[in-house]
Amino acid sequence: MQHRIIVLGAGYSGAVAAGRLARRLRREDVAITLVNAEPDFVERVRMHQLATGQALKPRPFSAMFAGTGVELRLGKVTAVDADRRTVTVAGADGTTELAYDTLVYALGSGWNDQGVPGTAEHAHQIASRPGALRLRERLAGLDAGQAVVVVGGGLTGVEAATELAEARPDLDVALATHGALGDWLSPKGREHLRKVFGGLGITVYEHATVTAVEARRVVTTGGTAIPAAVTVWTAGFAVHPIAKATTLEVTAAGQIVVDGTMRSVSHPDVYAVGDAAMVMGPGDKPLRMSCASGMPTAWQAADAIAARLTGGKLPHTPLRYFNQCISLGRREGLIQYVTADDRAVRAVLTGRFAAVYKEWVCKGAAWAVANPLLGLPARRRPVTGQRATAGAPAKAPA
Repeated sequence: MQHRIIVLGAGYSGAVAAGRLARRLRREDVAITLVNAEPDFVERVRMHQLATGQALKPRPFSAMFAGTGVELRLGKVTAVDADRRTVTVAGADGTTELAYDTLVYALGSGWNDQGVPGTAEHAHQIASRPGALRLRERLAGLDAGQAVVVVGGGLTGVEAATELAEARPDLDVALATHGALGDWLSPKGREHLRKVFGGLGITVYEHATVTAVEARRVVTTGGTAIPAAVTVWTAGFAVHPIAKATTLEVTAAGQIVVDGTMRSVSHPDVYAVGDAAMVMGPGDKPLRMSCASGMPTAWQAADAIAARLTGGKLPHTPLRYFNQCISLGRREGLIQYVTADDRAVRAVLTGRFAAVYKEWVCKGAAWAVANPLLGLPARRRPVTGQRATAGAPAKAPA
């Protein structure tokens, strides 16, 4: 009997994990099922481009996983029973319960309205393709001179504001942030960010915590109102709620607590990767929710599962950061170099070269998902025989 591996979610982390597992293990020994609500891969880091009307290259999973043995099951995950080792999936043919021997939980995150009144009713989000497409339709209907306010001064907000201002110079684009613009960057990084914002005509409201979103404006602390025909909400992410409803050990935010191999500390048959996992990085700091964190955790989890099934050596690759790659429209960029624990250092790259660098990084991430079979050792056979368990290795240490 085959060892049943189910991967929930096919974002960067889940798709990479499924493809890497397919390369590490023999398909006659394992059955890998990838569950996802959509039939093609979504480049989440490009949703601000999609919102401004740019066409993105289609990446169907049927082509990406052709010949790998990975079975794609389309549907929405509605429940996980970590004690019975089952997942429930609602698809076009009804609701199905799937049993697993090893589960890779990669359901990721969505937008977080932070409980601010009016956000759900009046704001747009670009944390998903449907959200980006709704925003694109709304922006297409705006007349020149109308105001668009991006709420949130992190990476997503900065990229969204600059993309919007470059694509629609006829609009009055503003960004509201609870801190200072680019306050996490080095002095050179902040200087360049302000230069680009100024060149694009973006108004910045600093130290402006938004307390309410209304149909035609946002309201900040102290009652200041900022006109907004369209509000784009980029103030953080919230993890998928399903894990919190299970018996898995999770954080208050709902992230699954894992060890250094991405295995659940409470259920050894479950691995969590990407935004869904609470992963400790250098300096004993949690990794931030990002593609930069998600893909290395997927590699770590896939390699650990394969090692435990085949009696190989467990991976102990340090998870660390090198830089933050920020697009500032299509012609400008900012590469902020950082310490292992994600603190800015003096070195930066700016301008056109940085924009090309960021584009290369985005293409490289998509390539890694689309080419999961390249650059890895040959498949290995499980040493424990039928229905081997990745939670109880035969030869590898725990």
